[in-house]
Amino acid sequence: MRRRTFLAASSALAATTAVPLHALAQAANPVTAPWTGPFGGVPAFDKVRVEHFKPALEAGMAEEWAEIEAIANNPQPPTFANTIEALERSGATLDRVQTIYGIWVATLSTPEVRAIDKEMQPKMAAHNDRILQNAKLFQRIDTVYQQRGKLKLTPEQDRLIWLRWNSFVRNGAKLDAAAKARVAAINSELAAAFTAFSQNLLHDENEYDLFLKEADLAGLPPDVRAAMAAAAKGKGRDGEYVIVNTRSSVDPFLTYSERRDLREKVWKTYYSRGDNGDAHDNNALIKKILKLRAERAKLFGYPTHAHWRLANNSMAETPQAGMELMERVWPFAVARVKEEVAEMQAIADKEGTKIKIAPWDYRFYAEKVRKARYDLDMNEVKPYLQLEKLREGMFWASGQLYGFTFHPVTNVPVQHPGVRVWEVKRGPEHIGLWYFDPYARTGKRSGAWMNAYRTQETFDGKVTTIVSNNSNFVKGAPGEPVLISWDDAETMFHEFGHALHGLNSAVTYPSVSGTRVFRDYVEFPSTVNESWLRTPEVLNRFALHHQTGKPIPAELVAKIEKASTFRQGFDVTEFLASALIDMKLHLAGDADIDPDAFEREELKKLGMPDELVMRHRTPQFGHVFSSDGYSAGYYSYLWAEVIALDAVEAFREAPGGLYDKGVAKRLHDHVMSVGNSIHPREGYRKFRGRDPDVKAYLEDKGFPTN
Repeated sequence: MRRRTFLAASSALAATTAVPLHALAQAANPVTAPWTGPFGGVPAFDKVRVEHFKPALEAGMAEEWAEIEAIANNPQPPTFANTIEALERSGATLDRVQTIYGIWVATLSTPEVRAIDKEMQPKMAAHNDRILQNAKLFQRIDTVYQQRGKLKLTPEQDRLIWLRWNSFVRNGAKLDAAAKARVAAINSELAAAFTAFSQNLLHDENEYDLFLKEADLAGLPPDVRAAMAAAAKGKGRDGEYVIVNTRSSVDPFLTYSERRDLREKVWKTYYSRGDNGDAHDNNALIKKILKLRAERAKLFGYPTHAHWRLANNSMAETPQAGMELMERVWPFAVARVKEEVAEMQAIADKEGTKIKIAPWDYRFYAEKVRKARYDLDMNEVKPYLQLEKLREGMFWASGQLYGFTFHPVTNVPVQHPGVRVWEVKRGPEHIGLWYFDPYARTGKRSGAWMNAYRTQETFDGKVTTIVSNNSNFVKGAPGEPVLISWDDAETMFHEFGHALHGLNSAVTYPSVSGTRVFRDYVEFPSTVNESWLRTPEVLNRFALHHQTGKPIPAELVAKIEKASTFRQGFDVTEFLASALIDMKLHLAGDADIDPDAFEREELKKLGMPDELVMRHRTPQFGHVFSSDGYSAGYYSYLWAEVIALDAVEAFREAPGGLYDKGVAKRLHDHVMSVGNSIHPREGYRKFRGRDPDVKAYLEDKGFPTN
């Protein structure tokens, strides 16, 4: 079963279970067809048409169901080979289809794609439930699970059996027929609601552009102006400037614009996504999603959705553990916000502005404080942060740590002209492919993320991975380098860390490959990777001025380091507010919740400062409401950052610092290469020699450690 929606396994389909009808369908439909060409096969993006998706999804589901039925009705007694390994081989076609389909939904969305998605998501949810609730199939899985102590299994095989069994049990395999039917109905309703939520959010990101004239640009650096002009030209408004309603466009404007009236307008537009009281308002959907999740959790035997999500599916294991960590950090973060606001207000007062710092002022006045306290103007840093040079820096650092080299290739099709591809090698060995889709465009969801198009495995022969990184940088004028902020540079290294997790994978079975680990562990390898951006080795080689080519001055780097704990109150509080509200929403059970009112009242109870808001306000919280994804799990970023910063300390304690070969090998051997083949707690203990300690996190933020 390859589908990403539950265990997300993948493998080659055994010839004995092939279905001739679907083989014929594959020949006519490039979305279902096996991947051919170099590097073990690549997606035929150049042949894909929107009209291919619906029949491809239907054919993929039909083929997988035939495979599942063959496993469930096998007359032979259940064994690891004919049940667990057979499941690893099932769903090959559907996995390929959902990979390509998911790329179109996330990065090439059109009204036609959205119409298909609205129709097909409930059908795919029903298909998943049909498998997870197959009584004969579960009986075979359970038989193998109960016998596992007597079988001569490798540790990875033992882990795989537990993961399979746990996935089925968690999703209702032991329920009676009526309860199973209700769970299936709930999942279908949720799938439709998730799709509607995502499409509403995409609408508000695509439709609320603010076009400006030259006179409106006071305070904006030249590169920001150039990007705004290029974006406006791309929208048919040559000679104007545009702010699109995505973070990568909004943040620079809020940071540098001297026009407070426009900052307020841009801020309100961005933080009102999904919350405008119109046909695309998400509040009713959120209310419905919460009710359905609460009902489903009770059917599964859990008091709340949060308890269900974390039990046997996370390092934290319980909502209480996640809450305890967040509540430990929260007071320090809020106290720091008060200090930051006081400094900003003092500057505003000195300027005679007669204003009270508001959320649309925070970034603007924070930059003034940074300059006053640290003599650091991030506008001085940005000319050294060229997108392409930093990409080269990511490649170089990964070579030092993991032995990778990256080689551009042009003989594979891509889904959009802005996408480029590199072959990844370790010495002469082909490791995989890395696709890079860096630029914003209409129809592409906001943010930055990593995808795995194909996961590594050696089960039925060596299969190499294909990974991608996606972001939303605003492309500048032709021939001009794209300059990015320090925060965006950190995000690039973070998302590339996910790609490295996939590229380092060295397991047997696809279900435990790469990033297919617990939600509150998957952000650990990516967060660790942020640390290499700050190293002199990367900055001296790749933080080069876009005009002179000279490396970033040492004194400027020293200022960045000195200011490393600057604005941590804002950064941690806006994140934690989102994480706490997420958990509180899902601990509320079947309470009748008005999302806007709940957000407002709970933040007031927490003592949320007036000068900022949640990083993701509830009506736009795609992590939580566009899928089950990070629901009751947004805390994972904090959990993983605690682990990551503790891991970085292991490098700092070693003779070679952040490039110490011995520590890098331990990280590779016990974290990066093992996927989910061992419990993450066991892997981390092997790497670090102990459980993670929160002290490094608190020190990194400049918070008290006692």
